[in-house]
Amino acid sequence: MNDDEARTLLRDERRRVEELLDATLQSAQDARDAANDEGDFTDPAPGLNNEQVDDAIVVSLRDRLEAIARAEQRLDDGTYGRSVRSGEPIPDERLRADPAAELTVQEAQASG
Repeated sequence: MNDDEARTLLRDERRRVEELLDATLQSAQDARDAANDEGDFTDPAPGLNNEQVDDAIVVSLRDRLEAIARAEQRLDDGTYGRSVRSGEPIPDERLRADPAAELTVQEAQASG
């Protein structure tokens, strides 16, 4: 895969994840605001559960942004497209499916 295609894929993935993160953070804030409304006597359990789910999604999305940043750094360093573990090439098809991939499919399955 050439550097231009990789940069485009990573940029698009970053934008997608940032949009999801913004939407999740806004949803979580809206839910917290609604739960704190005066006079709300509903069962707080569903709201707390949703809050925990939102928090877990936020952590996952922030982890994804960190993975994208690492991939961008590898691209700048000239090591993009190679496993961070073995140095083996990562097939272009895998990078197109997951531009931040750090391992080959076999390595990822062995880690999983």
